[in-house]
Amino acid sequence: MRQINFVVIFVICLALVLFSIENIEPAVIHVVEGVDLKAPLAIELLLAMGIGAVLAWVFSVWTQVQYLLASGRELKQQEERIHELEQDVQRYKVELETQQRLLPASQSDAQDVEVTEVFAK
Repeated sequence: MRQINFVVIFVICLALVLFSIENIEPAVIHVVEGVDLKAPLAIELLLAMGIGAVLAWVFSVWTQVQYLLASGRELKQQEERIHELEQDVQRYKVELETQQRLLPASQSDAQDVEVTEVFAK
């Protein structure tokens, strides 16, 4: 992937250099009413690309911040859900222990008692 990025950047820079060499005549930029800048077309292009790159970077950072905030919220919701499930497991364990105490003795327990009585005689 890095090689592809390098090739793309290299091609863009090469095109920019070739364009700059061919377009050195001055051009006028009308910034606002009454403010005009006169510079070579290549310089204007470099400034426009620089401003575009800065705006793209700001947008990228903003997108990453939004992603981090969203993933933080999801993580918090998952932790809350895990805590609720752990409480449910503890409650079910207590219920199971209570129900086991309430069950009558099984037949295997009764047979153990009979065997113990036989050996005791």
